[in-house]
Amino acid sequence: MKKKVCRTCKCFVEGEICPLCKKASFSTTFQGHAFILDANKSEIGKRMGVEVKGEYAIKVR
Repeated sequence: MKKKVCRTCKCFVEGEICPLCKKASFSTTFQGHAFILDANKSEIGKRMGVEVKGEYAIKVR
């Protein structure tokens, strides 16, 4: 089963609604993974605009 990625916040989602942005727009086409452990200290997290730790896609189509 392919993973779903929220088109808005780029986080990986298992349910029917994104827990971060509360939207239901998903894609299964993405490139790259980023695992953000500490959103405040992560340079990549800051560049991506991430505020919560988790698994994110780099690019979503």
